[in-house]
Formats: sequence, C-alpha cells, structure tokens
Amino acid sequence: MLLAKAQTPVLENYNPVWNTQSTNSAESMPLGGGDIGLNVWVEKGDLYFYFSRSGTFDEHNTLLKLGRVKVTLTPNPFKDNEGFKQELVLKEGYISIAQNNTKIKLWVDVFKPVIHLDLESKTPLKMTASYETWRHFNRPSKGKANNANSYKWAPQGEIFTFKDSVSVENSGIQFYHRNREQTVFDVAVKQQKMESVKEQMLNPLANLTFGGFMSGSNLQSDGTYLGKYQDTDFKGYALSSIKPSKKQELQIHLYTSQSAQQSSWKNGLKNQISDYKINSKKAEKNTMKWWNNFWNRSFIYTQKNNSETDSVYQIGKNYQLFRYMLGCNAYGKYPTKFNGGLFTVDPVFTNPDLNFTPDFRNWGGGTMTAQNQRLVYFPMFKSGDFDMMKSQLDYYLSLQKNAELRSQVYWKHGGAAFTEQLENFGLPNPAEYEWKRPADYDPGMEYNAWLEYEWDTVFEFCQMMLQQKEFAKEDIQKYNSFIISCLRFFDEHYQYLAKQRGRKALDGNGKLILFPGSGAETYKMANNSNSTIAALQVITEKLLNLSSEQLSKDEIDYLKGFQTRIPPLNFGTIESHKVLVPAKSWERVNNSEVPQLYPVYPWGIYGIGKPDLETALNTWNYDPDAIKFRSHVGWKQDNIFAARLGLTEEAAKYNLLKMSDSGRRFPAFWGPGFDWVPDHNWGGTGMIGMQEMLLQEANGKIYLFPAWPKDWNVHFKLHATQNTTIEAELQNGITKIIKVVPQEREKDIINLLGISIEEKKKLD
Repeated sequence: MLLAKAQTPVLENYNPVWNTQSTNSAESMPLGGGDIGLNVWVEKGDLYFYFSRSGTFDEHNTLLKLGRVKVTLTPNPFKDNEGFKQELVLKEGYISIAQNNTKIKLWVDVFKPVIHLDLESKTPLKMTASYETWRHFNRPSKGKANNANSYKWAPQGEIFTFKDSVSVENSGIQFYHRNREQTVFDVAVKQQKMESVKEQMLNPLANLTFGGFMSGSNLQSDGTYLGKYQDTDFKGYALSSIKPSKKQELQIHLYTSQSAQQSSWKNGLKNQISDYKINSKKAEKNTMKWWNNFWNRSFIYTQKNNSETDSVYQIGKNYQLFRYMLGCNAYGKYPTKFNGGLFTVDPVFTNPDLNFTPDFRNWGGGTMTAQNQRLVYFPMFKSGDFDMMKSQLDYYLSLQKNAELRSQVYWKHGGAAFTEQLENFGLPNPAEYEWKRPADYDPGMEYNAWLEYEWDTVFEFCQMMLQQKEFAKEDIQKYNSFIISCLRFFDEHYQYLAKQRGRKALDGNGKLILFPGSGAETYKMANNSNSTIAALQVITEKLLNLSSEQLSKDEIDYLKGFQTRIPPLNFGTIESHKVLVPAKSWERVNNSEVPQLYPVYPWGIYGIGKPDLETALNTWNYDPDAIKFRSHVGWKQDNIFAARLGLTEEAAKYNLLKMSDSGRRFPAFWGPGFDWVPDHNWGGTGMIGMQEMLLQEANGKIYLFPAWPKDWNVHFKLHATQNTTIEAELQNGITKIIKVVPQEREKDIINLLGISIEEKKKLD
C-alpha cells in the first residue's frame, strides 16, 4: 500500500437540495439535534414542520409528536417555485430555505432542547407562526390506530388519546401533555401477575409531563383557528409580528419531567428558558462545532460518476444521510426507535388505508423490539459514535431490576428475564403477552407463536456494552452485573425447566439443555438454538477477558463454571457439505430470519481470518431456508452476512439494493419494509453492510476492503478496536492508507482488495 496525504472530504456533495416546494408532509426533510427531530417542508407557499422529542410517551405508550408549526410570511416570498431552494447543510446541521431575497434558517440546539427559526429578508415582512395541535379534544383511538400504542389489536375498553393543555402565556404558546393516573404500566402489571412487587418496579409513565413554549421577540398572540391537514382536524394558535421586520426569530423550548407535582413541569420550563437567554449566543456556535466533529470522526464517501442516479454514489450519499438522522437523537433519554425514529409523518403516505393522526406509527411507541433496535445501534461502533449508544445501553440497564423481579415472582430463581417485544418498563407487550391465555399457562411466558421462549435478544446489547471497552477503551464496570444477570437467567432457568421435566438439570455431558428455545422468531420450540449458544459463548468469553480488577473472584468463578455448561454449536450436512444449522432440532418455522448465520454476524465466531470459513460459506450457499429468505428489505441481514463471508459480488448486490435511494423525496426515508417509514433498521443494516465491506478484524489483524469491488471508488474513515481509526482510499483500483491512529496499528493492516474467496479461506 502507498501512503498519501489526506484528501478534502466531499460531505457537501451529499447535501440534499430541493428547487421546488413539496406536495405534502411525505416530501419533508429531516432536521434535528440532541434528542429532537423535525420534518420540514414548504407547501403552497407556507413553511411547515412537525417536531418530536425522544421519550414523549403518553398513558398508552404512544410516542406522541409535540405538534406542527406553520409559518406564513406577508408579502409571501415563497408564492411559487421560481428561485426556490431548500437545503440540508449536513456539515453544520441546519436547513436553509431561500427565495426572493428571503432566507429562513432552521436549526436545533444539540445541547439544550430548543428549536430555532431565524428569518432574514431584504424587505420588512410580517411573520405569522402558528402552533397546530390535533390533540385539542379527547380523540378516540379505534381499530388499527391502536397499533401506535401498547394495546395494539387488544385494547381493554375504549382508548382515547387525551387532550393536551394549550394556552397563551406571556405573548407565547405553552403546550404540554401530562399522563393520567392510570397507564398501560398498571394494566400490564396486573395482567402479568406482578402486583406483589409493583411498588419496587420502575414506572417510566407515571406523572410524565412533556411539552414546551413557543415564542419570538417580535411576536404576539393573534388568535386561534380550526383546520384540517390531510386526514386530521386541528386547532391552531397564532403568533404574529408586532410590526413587519427584516430580521425575526422563533424559539421553541421543550421540557420533560416526571414528578407528582404538576407545577414542577411549569417551573422547570420557566427556569430553562431563563437560563437559556444567558447562553443563547453561544448555542449556535456550539451546535455547529458538534456537527463538524460528528462528520470528522467517520465517513464513507463514494465517488459521483455520471449522475446522481449512479447507484454507487447513492449508497455513499445515503450512508451519510441516515447517519445524520441517527445523530438527531444522540443524547435522548430513550433510544432511537427502529420504526421511524423521530421522523414519522401522516400515516396515509405510508398506507392510504391508515387515515390516522400524525402520532401513528406501526409497532408501538414505547415498545422496544430488540431484534430491530440492535440494527439501529450496531453501526455506531465503526462510525465511532460511542456517545450516541448511551441511550440504548442505559435503557436496558434501567430495566435490570424489573427483569430480575420477573424471574423471582414467576420461577423463584435469579437472573434478568428479558423478552422480545419489550415495553419500556421491562414487561412484555400486553397484546403479545396475550389476554386470552390457558388458565394454567406459565405467567412468565408470552402466549405467542412468534415470541415464545425468545429470551436471548438481550445479549446483543450485552455485546454492545462489552464493545464499548473493545473499541473506545471505556470503563464498562457499571454494565458487568447486568451482563452476568442476563447469563444467570439462562443458567438457572434452563436448569429449572429441566427439573420440571425430569430428575437431572443438565444433559449427560454436563451441559444445559436449552429447550424449549428459539432461533430468532423463525425456528420455534428449538432444542439448543445456535443463535443462543453463540451468544452465551461469546458474551461469557468476552466478559472473562476483562481485567481481573473489573470482576470479583466470585464473579470470575461463576462465569468459568457457567462456561463449562454452555452446549457446543450444532452442525449438519447438506449435499455432503458441512453447515451450521439453526438448532439441534426444531418443531416449526415461523418467520424468515436466518439465525443459522448469526455465528457469522453478530457473534463473529466465523468470518474472514477465523477458523473454518468453509462451513459458514456452505451455510450461505446450500441452506435452503437461507436461500429462500434472502432479501435486502427492512431488517434483513444478507448484505451483512455476504460482507462478513468475503463474498464481494453478493455483498455489492445486496448493499446496492439496501442503500440505494428510497423512492421518496428524501432518499434515506426507506420502508415500510416490515415496520414503518422511515425504517431505521433498514438504514442500520445498510450502514453495517457497507462498513463490513470496507473493514473487518480478526485475531489482531485489520482487513481492508474484504468485500469491496475494485471498481467502486471510495474514501472512508472508520473505527476499529483498541481505539483505532483508519482513513483510506480506493481510487481507480489503487489503494492508499491516508492515516492510522495510533500509528503502530498500521502494521496490523492487510489489504484484501481483489483477493479471491479461496485465498480468504486460508487467512486463519
């Protein structure tokens, strides 16, 4: 490889620029920062934006939007498309809208929950900024509308989305939602027979209050009005300019609190606004600096050849655009939701039959589907976005006690019992848990064909906790007891189940009998699922590899003992080829995941530079289910599997399908896939796949271009373990290392560009 000087990044080439106004909210552009997301568009001469914030869960666990803002200017510079320009300036994290010597800049403070609109014009204009809410009365939620909350298809009685409080205060608009006394938490606790420990449990919905205050220095109240946008009626509260001006601004301060005293929310908001005025001049500068640093820490730039329709160019563009969307919830209390993040809009634009309010999204608001959430957060390692992972990891940490209480109440043993389709208070989703259950059915179990015995999805978040140390050398001691508790559940629960069936807790080889189990949602009533075994093996080994100061002697002794009880992986034969199988045995196939390849990704037991790559390749090539289920849609991982296996042609095919333009005006609004628009696990799998095509590691070696085509020009900067960053380039078939930090890791780099699969098999 040749050493070369760093080249100028081309991030500006990826800025979305629109020269016509939008037809509706589906043609909106995302904007955000900190934990706030906006959908911004100009329609028929008026500027609109929806705004959302992480963690705004109502009584039923719907993730409510905070409202919509409409801005009208008089005389109107946006009356047609002549000279119109709307641009998302990625490098500095703002949207610019310009026409007829008038410019609006919209941006969100990364460090404080404040939305800014700054207007400049050559001539004085009157600005009317209106706060529009569709929650101006108690709105009944019926039928499929309840898919947005935790009741889904099984509401218990009539469900209402309750009216918000909106008022004019000090020439501004104050708005908030406060949860009623009874929430879905109380319903689920009773349904799932956890009332004996209810007072010990974390309840994130009780007394939760969220909202904000919209105002501007030259604005005063200008009355209210009623209207309808798309399918939803609303009430608007207008603020208008006291006098026309060339410079005007609007601020929306958001505030969330959980307190028994309703007044505490109002006082907290008031204090936040007062404090912000002191520091507001620095806010924009600090936000721009944050975004600059964000883009500098990693990127994948692909070269633009003939036009924007060039598919290789598109995947580089959409990698940056989706990473931007993830950066808009960098510091939320709650993780970015896989089913739309903060950027959902009126649901009719995803499915015309769903004429519900803008609060709607499929698969719930406070329901955290681990198999999907993991794919949103795994790409943050190689992109170096470690600070953005805290929301997801600490979310699980906060639920440890509730999960341990489940084990104690139901089975009287230790360990944290996490299910799939998990509510943000650590219990299974009540609809998936099922209301019509056999009287003698285990109350700790979901009565559900897809989810039964699927306990192991938590381990991918344990993996992320451990990788925080591997990649960033962070102190992860606070996660140790959590990880051990998750392992302990499997150890104690499967011995408990074995003793229910017979005299012995272990098999004849002293191993756990992981039955009944599950291979993702697909291979059900599984015996010794490979995805579970791989998770147990990898997590236990990684935890034991921590320095002895981070674990007590008792913890080390327990983990070493547990390690001896983990069963070995299962293998089979197809057409005389050795393959990984989903499990030792299973009774039915229920979905279309490919957990037989989970030992490749996420568990990394098989791959380039690791033993027996042949077996994993055989699984990809010959397993009939792996072939039948192959796809690029939604959470499908085939693009990642192909890259991890060094299959350049297949990785190129599936990553092009995955990361090419979405077909919507904003090209990274993929979906719905299996979920919703924008589908964040679609984007997450795409990011992972591209990263794995460019950089992989095994046994201390760093492999560059392990599955990247020679004729795809690329300039990238990605992160590896041991706090390492690698910046490299491929230009017209020639590779260059630009910079490696720390420099001594350069000796560990091996270039695999153009290397055949047969040669890759020999790398172990």
